[in-house]
Amino acid sequence: MNKKENCGLFGIFNDPRAAEKTFYGIHSLQHRGQEAAGIATSNGEVIRCHTGSGQTSRVFRSGGDILKKLGGHIAIGHVRYSTSGSSNLVNAQPLLTEYSRGQVALAHNGNLINASLLRDEYEAYGHIFKSTNDTEIIVHLLAKPSHVAREDALGHVLNHLQGAYCLLFLFPDRIEAARDPYGIRPLCIGKTKEGAYCVASESCALDTIEADYVRSVEPGEIVTLDKHGISSRFFVRPETIKPAHCIFEHVYFSKQSSTIFGENVHEIRKKMGAQIAKEHPVDADVVIPIPDSGTSAAIGYSNQSGIPFDMGFVRSHYIGRTFISPSQESRNLAVKLKLSVVREAVNDKRVVIVDDSVVRGTTTKSKIRAVREAGAKEVHLRVSCPPIRYPCFYGVDFPTKEELIAHEKDMEQIRKFLKVDSIGYLSLDGMLSCAKKPADHYCTACWSGNYRIPVQTMVNKFTMERYQLQLFEDEEAQL
Repeated sequence: MNKKENCGLFGIFNDPRAAEKTFYGIHSLQHRGQEAAGIATSNGEVIRCHTGSGQTSRVFRSGGDILKKLGGHIAIGHVRYSTSGSSNLVNAQPLLTEYSRGQVALAHNGNLINASLLRDEYEAYGHIFKSTNDTEIIVHLLAKPSHVAREDALGHVLNHLQGAYCLLFLFPDRIEAARDPYGIRPLCIGKTKEGAYCVASESCALDTIEADYVRSVEPGEIVTLDKHGISSRFFVRPETIKPAHCIFEHVYFSKQSSTIFGENVHEIRKKMGAQIAKEHPVDADVVIPIPDSGTSAAIGYSNQSGIPFDMGFVRSHYIGRTFISPSQESRNLAVKLKLSVVREAVNDKRVVIVDDSVVRGTTTKSKIRAVREAGAKEVHLRVSCPPIRYPCFYGVDFPTKEELIAHEKDMEQIRKFLKVDSIGYLSLDGMLSCAKKPADHYCTACWSGNYRIPVQTMVNKFTMERYQLQLFEDEEAQL
């Protein structure tokens, strides 16, 4: 298993081309998930939804016909990868359902660590679940009669959730956008030139539809987009909020052009690259990145060290991010198809390879071997984050700690396994020093093991979901 990544959200209110703009919005967020995509729209009275497996262009391959049929002036969209639940179509989002208050469609980015416990409780009372993901429990919470009767039913429901979540709720007459009290995943607000408000996981989606960035949705905040414009409320007391932004968003997940957590991704990655050069200098002839997420860090390394930068790898844009492939065999093949070495850039040279991270090390090892075979005299690996030693339970499907190369091996053992002449990881303090916000505003659990929520709760949830997923896949295999 390789690292997977977050889902992508986009929503827009009061735009006659809502479905079309949502398509472009989620298409620009394709790097956040390629297993499924979907769009739900409303004309103010009825919600319609279309979802499918695969990338956005495949799901909506008949182009304007599907989008035209969706219609509406309000829309939310989602691109998915399976943090929890299988990649079966039943888990595609937005989830559209109906309860006592009418229709609602829901799109989720993140991971709920108490979903299994809540699901067990509701199933014991006779609730029937259609999917295997953790998002569906939110709808069941929302439909509970005692919750519906609350003055702020949504705010009350969100207080039952634990973990990482950015949520878009599409009701027939409005969009409600919410972010967990830790602000683990990014979510921002934009405004089009025509005056329509929109929300997105990353600002690159706003750029795609030529919307201006307004601000981030704050941790613990619910933002409402309706006929009155934009309004907000907090479902937790603001003074209790303790931010824990996922800095891996800066290291790897987000697109270079995006602004998240108040900083441009490209600029902070360059700072990280420069910091690695300070911490791990080496005599070399060329610096090459593992594209795309390693490119900005490699530029920073080159600028700081004075070693020339070159593109030693050529990336095929027809192959998606390899961690999303469903099996290790297909991931290995995808790596070969995705990256090819430019022999002239590395032949007979001392090469510094800059990568964003190393998880299991198997794909990194194959890339290094390819550079060796292309004639490199020396290969030095520099990694723009610290060693990943612990699994993540907040929406990143890192392997169990036993599968992480840095959990069981020291630096020398990792160097020998990868067959490089030297290896250097960015220190935790060095990485945090590159960000503008205070160090305690970021989650570092995958590097430090410092989880904001008790580990035992998450281990129970993680084990249960793996068990449930295996049962689901076994049942499918028997059909």
